[in-house]
Amino acid sequence: MSTIDRVVLLLGGKDATVKKAKALGLGVVLIQHPERMTAYQQALADCVLVDDYTQWPTALRLTEEAFRRWRPEAIVSLTEAGLEPAARLCELYEVPGTPLEVVTRLRDKQRMREHLAAFPSLALPFGAVTDEASLRAFGERAGHPFIVKPRNGAAGLGVMRVNGPEDTAEVWRRVRELDGSRSDRKSRMFTLDGFMMEALVPGPEFSVETFSFAGRHVVVAVTEKTVSDTHFAELGHAVPARVTEDVHARIRATMSAFLDAMGLTDGPTHTEVRLGPDGPVVIESHNRIGGGCINELVHSAYGVDLASHAIGWPLRLVPELPDRLTPIAAACTLFVHRAPGVVTEVGGVEALAERPEVLAAEISVRPGDRVRPLRDNWDRLGHLAVTAPDTDTALAHCAKLIEEELILRTRADEAVA
Repeated sequence: MSTIDRVVLLLGGKDATVKKAKALGLGVVLIQHPERMTAYQQALADCVLVDDYTQWPTALRLTEEAFRRWRPEAIVSLTEAGLEPAARLCELYEVPGTPLEVVTRLRDKQRMREHLAAFPSLALPFGAVTDEASLRAFGERAGHPFIVKPRNGAAGLGVMRVNGPEDTAEVWRRVRELDGSRSDRKSRMFTLDGFMMEALVPGPEFSVETFSFAGRHVVVAVTEKTVSDTHFAELGHAVPARVTEDVHARIRATMSAFLDAMGLTDGPTHTEVRLGPDGPVVIESHNRIGGGCINELVHSAYGVDLASHAIGWPLRLVPELPDRLTPIAAACTLFVHRAPGVVTEVGGVEALAERPEVLAAEISVRPGDRVRPLRDNWDRLGHLAVTAPDTDTALAHCAKLIEEELILRTRADEAVA
């Protein structure tokens, strides 16, 4: 590393995160959680420190070691569990980054609602879930249906819809079961801590991918989302979203007002928005890039790699983006799911990955694995992402490939719940 002039400290991340940092000419100190470490990261990063960085004393100890030896100029995390510790470390070591107050305001959904209550155009009825009576009282005040969700959750885990007073007992039982539990069934990265409730906004759902440059907010892409009224697993993403210019303009205006209100000035945000009867409503937001191949979709459709920008912008290694981007193509991700049961056969993934229009192909289960009922994003079994000249073609072609080329067979099993 002695021959490298500038160094970034990455807190967590995927193989591609390390690769993008190296492509910017940076030396990389990687602090990685043991469950996320890969041989590729170990080989590519200039230094790897492995421990549970979600624990503040551990993150602080490892960062102190990194600064003693390499003096990073930036501390960056693109992972949900790394956002708050990265913000704390940026403030402590006086390197560029989003302030901790802003990060926690975004991550804690109740704190976000409390803050936005001062901005009438962005406010939404909400409350804290404290007991079964609080659920009943909110329904009487805000009406049914309404949403209950973890204050700091992700991927739809623990999100519930209360359709009427008859649902409150079961929802309260589920809240008590989940509160204080680990939030990710596939790892042990962070814990659910408290639940809140808010009014349900009817209408189509989108995510908005933005990047901010010293207070100038650029809507890079509006992502169309395929969702269901029966669960909280996202079924697909597509860019550019098929919306009118008027809707696009209203979303841009809402995002600018929201990010100003939240105090975010730099870097990426991934924000869920519902197009309600009175216009766009922000549901929640994160100062990171969206998952589910959204970065790959945006890169294919707009030529912008949000991950590279997120790593490079604190050091001003990447250019500012224009106020409005013109799509050069379209792209989509569709997620794979099956009825509950046991996986008996998987195939076709390698052949799909070789196709020129395929951006990503992955199946996360193997024969013998159990398939749970579809409730949230952790219940999805894989994904296929493709690019095409327009959004309609991308969605149709992706669905056709999944139906005709992807093999994922299951058999029913009464033990699966």
